This record gives sequence, C-alpha cells and structure tokens, in this order.
Amino acid sequence: MNTLDPKTLSDLNQAFAQSPEGFLVVDQGNPKFAVLDYQTYKKLISEGAKPSQTGKILVTGGAGYIGSATVRVLRDRGYQVVVYDNLSTGVRGRLEGVPLVVGDLSDGKLLRETFDRGQFDAVVHFAASVEVEESVKNPAKYFQNNVVNGTHLLEAMREHGVRKIVFSSSAAVYGEPVGGVIGEDTPCEPSNPYGESKWFFERILQSYCDAYGMKAIALRYFNAAGCWPEAGIGYKNDGSETHLVPRLLQVAAGLRPEIVINGQDYDTPDRTCVRDYVHIKDLAEAHARALERMNLERGFAAYNVGTGKGHSIMQVIEAAMDVTSRMVAMRVAGRRAGDPPKLVADNSKMKLRWSWQPQHNLRSILESSWQWLRENKK
Repeated sequence: MNTLDPKTLSDLNQAFAQSPEGFLVVDQGNPKFAVLDYQTYKKLISEGAKPSQTGKILVTGGAGYIGSATVRVLRDRGYQVVVYDNLSTGVRGRLEGVPLVVGDLSDGKLLRETFDRGQFDAVVHFAASVEVEESVKNPAKYFQNNVVNGTHLLEAMREHGVRKIVFSSSAAVYGEPVGGVIGEDTPCEPSNPYGESKWFFERILQSYCDAYGMKAIALRYFNAAGCWPEAGIGYKNDGSETHLVPRLLQVAAGLRPEIVINGQDYDTPDRTCVRDYVHIKDLAEAHARALERMNLERGFAAYNVGTGKGHSIMQVIEAAMDVTSRMVAMRVAGRRAGDPPKLVADNSKMKLRWSWQPQHNLRSILESSWQWLRENKK
C-alpha cells in the first residue's frame, strides 16, 4: 500500500478545514493531486453534464404551429436551423430570420439538394397531415403524406449520413385504450387513419434504427394548445382551425355563433371527451430536450408528452368562460368518427429520464390563447 507524503497530508488537512462539508481528491493529471471543495465539484459536474447545444438541424414542417415554436426554442439554444415546409398549412411569417426551403417531401430532387447543401446533424420531423376527421374521409392523403413522404425523408437522411431524428408523433397511436392514464407500454391500436399513419411511421423508424444504425425519438404528444404571443406564434384565427381551444375562444370573442360539442354520450364523468392539453411551449422544450438526449438513447425510443391531467370538453368551456368573463353558446351534436373517449398521458418516463416537467396548465393555455386572439383578430 502506498503512503502519502507529509506535504500531501498537510494539504488534505487544510482542505478539510476550509471545506468541512466535504471535498474531492483527484489523483490523476498534472499536478498529481487536486483538491476540490464539494460546492465547486457540484458546479463543475453540473456544467460538464450540460449537453452541447450546437449543431445544424433540419426542421420539416417548421412553419407550422408546433414546428415554429420548436424552431424558436432551438435557435434560442444556439442551434442553426433550416426549415423545410410546403406552406400548405404553415405560415412564413413565423420564421423571421430563419432559412426556409419551400418544398414538399415528395420532391426527392429538392430534398436531396437540401441535404447536399445543409450538412445537417439531425432532423426534427413535423411535416404531416394532422386532422382526425379528415383522415377518416381521405385516408389516402394521410398514408401518402405521413408514411410515404416520411420514408422519402429517411432515405435522404440515410444517403447523406444523417443518423438522428426526432419525430412528432401523437397519442392517437394508442387508439381507444381502456382505463386511466396511458403509458408508453400501452398497446398501440389506432382507431383512425391519422393515428395509423403515425404508428406505421414509428414502426418504420424502429426498422431503420435496427437495420441502419439510426437513432430516433418519437414524441407521442397529446392535445397541443396555447399560444406564444411574444414570439408571434399562435392560431391562424382565419376560420380554418378545427381544434377546441381556438374555436371556443372565437365564440367568446363573437367571431363564431356557437361551439359544437361532438358527442355527450361518452363513458366519462360529464359524458364529454377527456383530453390532456399541453402547451406548445412545453412541446417545443420537449423536442429540444430530445435532441440533447439523443446520444443517450439506443436505437428507437418513444416518449409521451403531456401534463398527466385530463380535462373534459365541458371543463374547458367552463374554464374559458372564467378566463374571458364571457358566456359561450354551445350545441351538442353527434360524435366525430375516430374520437376516443379519453386520452391522458402518463408522462413519468420523460420526467424520470429527462427531468422534464410541463410548465403550463389549462389556464395558462387559455390565457395565452385569449391574448393572441385579441391581438390578432382577422
């Protein structure tokens, strides 16, 4: 056993006197010994654990509602971002100062040229068709855009050596699960073509990871809602919105005559659908966190992104009336095709592995949406 010389022992005694809460001895490098007090050690470890937030990222569908919020967060964190979007539903004005390639993922030539010029480190993939009811009426559009065109993207990535992708998936992959909150181990049994298209593409990602050594994280997020007025990101307010929150607030503002409740015969406490509403800023942060954590994942991984708390349609309507101080006219109609009664996230996997916590609740979603509507009326 080696013994310490008197000078080293004296230094250790002095370190203990100066840091009675503890210290660390490093016995390699030059000088041979280094003594750190515990607070300095924690600070260095914390700084060293922070992932690199540099790199060049291609964001498909980055002019969209959630995509543009993610682009903003990524740029704020130091990433270089290029957006690829056909602007069918995206808004160019959300991307001030961001390089934009206007094109469709079906355009193989433009896609390859974009990768040739880009030298991307990773892709965040939002470009998809997202309306459940439309997918029931026109499934061909959803399988073409969400599955076939998504495979075009993967092939371009593979040809150019880009091995990392964060995929904007959906809780619709679970279909109509029985019981309470939904974990990632809940069987995926989609109940509409939109959910099927997302699930098919997740399975394709799994196969590409297994066969080609890619890394993919699918974020299965629940009902995206809310606005980011300070960043110029929010609903279109042009009458094209189909989701509950913007339509509801348009009724409160007098821009619509009533809100239609699709189905009041579900097996839920007040007989209306229950959903987990998650703010777009929390979703954007989750996509940025996925990029940062990518190197710690092996192959394919799926994560739920939600608050873990469900609200019925009636509860959302009541909360909106409280936020706006206005009455909301409503009418009950039949169920929409493909609508499950309850979708609420078990988000414990992200909380545990990534230390991710949603920072916004239903009231924050409604308040930001109401502010956006008042400032951006059409």
